[in-house]
Amino acid sequence: MELSAWLSLALICTLGAMSPGPSLAVVLRHSINGGAKSGIAASVAHALGVGSYAALSILGLASLISQFPMLYTGLLYLGAAYLAYLGYKILTSKPDGEAQAQTMREASNWITAAKEGFMVAFINPKTAIFFVALFSQFIDPAAMTVSLAFLMCFTVFAIDAVWFIFVSVAASSANQKLNLQSRQSVISKVLGTAFLLLAARVLYQTL
Repeated sequence: MELSAWLSLALICTLGAMSPGPSLAVVLRHSINGGAKSGIAASVAHALGVGSYAALSILGLASLISQFPMLYTGLLYLGAAYLAYLGYKILTSKPDGEAQAQTMREASNWITAAKEGFMVAFINPKTAIFFVALFSQFIDPAAMTVSLAFLMCFTVFAIDAVWFIFVSVAASSANQKLNLQSRQSVISKVLGTAFLLLAARVLYQTL
């Protein structure tokens, strides 16, 4: 792959990673509640999920989804259900004061953060379609090699990880400086509502 083509690919991946959505909400939630460690765990796991979709797209997952639309619709519904579950879980957690902060920290350990980071990336089958459309602009399928496939998938993974790690560190730092934990009730309501709205958006677009 020529350098100019790789730079174009990297730019599009960067813009895609920076676009707001459920991924950003998950990373922010764990960065604020569990600190930079939890946020970074969510970020790296999310990048693994996105990178996995990139690899599966090269292997033909998008073609499989296009041939079986019920599979695609089922994955979309599963994603909406998971987002609604996250929103419900956040909104129904109502302890006060220090108890609330402690509960949210316990809910944001790095294992939970990594699981949610990976899941929020992997429950979106549109990612596979996106990568097939993107990769087709830069490569000839007949010229695909293992090294080229690895380069493209690693580019996707690295850009996604770097961006969300930056978000994690920034959010954690803001939490320390602005004491966002004292506003946990408001933040929880905003994030919980955001997840429910995102779930509703997925259902609306699907229907």
